[in-house]
Amino acid sequence: MLAGCVSPPTRWAAPMSGDPAPSGSASAGVTPPTWGPCEGYRDVPNVTLECGVMKVPQDWNAPVQGKTFDIALLRARSSRQSQRIGSLVVNPGGPGGSGVDLAYYLSQGLPNEIVWKFDIVGFDPRGVGKSSPVECFSDEDLDTNFGFDPDPVSDAAFNELVALTRRMAQSCGDKYGDQLPLFSTEQAARDMDAIRAAVGDEKLTYLGYSYGTLLGATYAQLFPTKIRALVLDGAVDPTISSVASSEGQAKGFERAFTNFSTWCASNAGQCPIAPDARAAATTALAAARTAPVGQTGGRRATAGWVFTAIISSLYSETRWPDLASALSDLQRGNPKGIFELADSYAERDAQGKYSNLFDANLAVNCADDDESITVERARQLQAEWRVKYPLFGASSALNLVCAQWPGKRDPYPAGKAEGAPPIVVVGTKGDPATPYEQTPALAAMLGVGVVLTWEGEGHTAYPQTSCINKAVNDYLVSLKVPPAGQSCPAR
Repeated sequence: MLAGCVSPPTRWAAPMSGDPAPSGSASAGVTPPTWGPCEGYRDVPNVTLECGVMKVPQDWNAPVQGKTFDIALLRARSSRQSQRIGSLVVNPGGPGGSGVDLAYYLSQGLPNEIVWKFDIVGFDPRGVGKSSPVECFSDEDLDTNFGFDPDPVSDAAFNELVALTRRMAQSCGDKYGDQLPLFSTEQAARDMDAIRAAVGDEKLTYLGYSYGTLLGATYAQLFPTKIRALVLDGAVDPTISSVASSEGQAKGFERAFTNFSTWCASNAGQCPIAPDARAAATTALAAARTAPVGQTGGRRATAGWVFTAIISSLYSETRWPDLASALSDLQRGNPKGIFELADSYAERDAQGKYSNLFDANLAVNCADDDESITVERARQLQAEWRVKYPLFGASSALNLVCAQWPGKRDPYPAGKAEGAPPIVVVGTKGDPATPYEQTPALAAMLGVGVVLTWEGEGHTAYPQTSCINKAVNDYLVSLKVPPAGQSCPAR
């Protein structure tokens, strides 16, 4: 399950004031979905799957008849459902992850206490997947971008990356122009309220992962009285700047890699690069810069692909053995494991075709960020963060697509959810992508947030242990709020 691949740029924005309903009501310009069969999904035992598409205004602030986006939906309903509470709307993060796919997987993966009480409803946010998708990056440019050195030191290499990312940004501007700010998080949060109304729920019950916590927090500020229960897992702090968010992620991945290295040294039987995983990774990146290993078909495991494989594996502790094996195989001239890890992250298929995950990711992130870093400042931070965060700092500084984004911006609100019920904010101590420090920050910003901590590793927590499951299930089903400061052990 994709639970958020890139931590979104964030910044402070003034709290919303007044009632947003006149321009953001769920009835204005909305065509309710007609439910029918789901194409491309296997049947799930004891679950009925229904899919549909609803039309929403492109701009909730100024709806214009005929100017709409399609929002794709999937609803999963257990045949064992009894005493139904309503719908649980879900989002996997990214931004760019498919909520339609997530609902399908969660219909098989959530605890029975949930699937027997709720319809599981997923949606692809505007611009994502099947929902009027943003598609402006070529497969060739994405290959070059992912394969590019994550830390281009020379001016020539850096300028080459600047030119590539400028071309990518401009390709979106050329295709979408004035539409680009309409893919913002605030617009998507208003779509969520239309979905709530379309499934017949008076109030929203929501489970959001990673970037999905930002989407949920934005909804909470816009529609605080329309909330039944919100679980925000893998919290994003909306109050910090995009630079601070990127640095936090660099720190988080360094911490996660250190934890991986410690595991490797203590589990040499499962880790063929023991005892020093960090040295193995550093050596692999250095070798890939000068003599990248090739495979049949001409593809070469450059430093960018090795780096992407490392990033991919740190989202879940279960992938640590895969990373160790991939780096070990690479030492022996076999890059297959590196490409498997990297391609799973990039959503690249065997034919070199990409989903629109990263097109949407950048469209949303750049639309949200009204204080994007400049190219010159990125170059300065690259040198500074390389010292502070040796593996991940330089790359984290290089948000060069948004630095050159041609579209206008639409920043989301960052303030209290006045009038909302308690909202459960879940954080994982070993989370690399949304570092734990953001969990209490988001809870405090909302004013009604209740922190639930998992002492585990990886990105997001629910449903991974019985302690986390019980706390979240009790809240979703019975609205029983976890006690303040509750912490769940790693196992």
